[in-house]
Amino acid sequence: MAMFVAKRLLMALATVLVVAVLAFLLVHAMPGSPGAVSLGAGASQEAIEELNQRLGWNDPLFVQFFRWLGDAVQGNFGASLIDGRSVSADLASRLPVTASLAAGTTVLSAILGIALGVTAAVRGGLLDRILGGFVGLLVALPPFWIGIIFVYLFAVQSSVFPATGYVPFEVSPQDWALSLALPIITLAVGAAAFLARQTRASMLEALQQEHIRTLRATATPTWKILYIHALRYASLPIVAGIALQFMGLFGGSVIAEQLFAMPGLGQAVQASVSTHDAPAVQGVVVIATIVVVAVNLLLELATKFLDPKLRAS
Repeated sequence: MAMFVAKRLLMALATVLVVAVLAFLLVHAMPGSPGAVSLGAGASQEAIEELNQRLGWNDPLFVQFFRWLGDAVQGNFGASLIDGRSVSADLASRLPVTASLAAGTTVLSAILGIALGVTAAVRGGLLDRILGGFVGLLVALPPFWIGIIFVYLFAVQSSVFPATGYVPFEVSPQDWALSLALPIITLAVGAAAFLARQTRASMLEALQQEHIRTLRATATPTWKILYIHALRYASLPIVAGIALQFMGLFGGSVIAEQLFAMPGLGQAVQASVSTHDAPAVQGVVVIATIVVVAVNLLLELATKFLDPKLRAS
């Protein structure tokens, strides 16, 4: 097990390094230069060249990369070319927003998706068809459209939740939860529908296994058969689906953050790319990659634990 973890950690570090190199090269392939971005369109060419020289933009690429990598390892991603703020400090303030959004959506979608999937697989018949049609409808609905409807119903009409904005947890735990409610519910609708389909298919396969039929023949309680034996057998694809959803939400929550004015990483990457803010782009890409790689590593460990064949290898 220790060797397995060590190999996966080395692969994770290699993945982060490759992504860092690609982000660095893509940033340098973007039009313009730090001096031009920082000083604006009205700056003279002499002033732009002087600032580029001070920033080391004219140094060889490998010198720039290792200088940036050395700072990044220490948690320093430089300063924004637009407003001069520390990129690390800005990302540190945005990371909890996206993490809360992704974690909350993952938990809610897992609860709803597993409950719907197990119910459809166990009950079957008309209920299965009704739930299947309902899940298919939820999958087809665009998240931004769902968000607009929820804002109208729960913020404009009833004022149950705030329509936009984010309140940090340390300021007010209650307002923090309320500010996350609509974005999480919006994203969880489609995520739960996908997970319900996955759970239903996995549970149907699990319920056909020989050991499940044996447990039924020995009068084992139904709840124990379903939620301990069958659900554990079906857990591998379900856990993988949950982890993939979290990674997708963490790296792709731009629509929700824009719709609900959430100051997260998705909003940061959209702003930094549109303004050619190279340090901010590199910082966001590296941080998002580290989180995704870490979750993928945990998924592999969970898979090895849940699968008896892998656990014995």
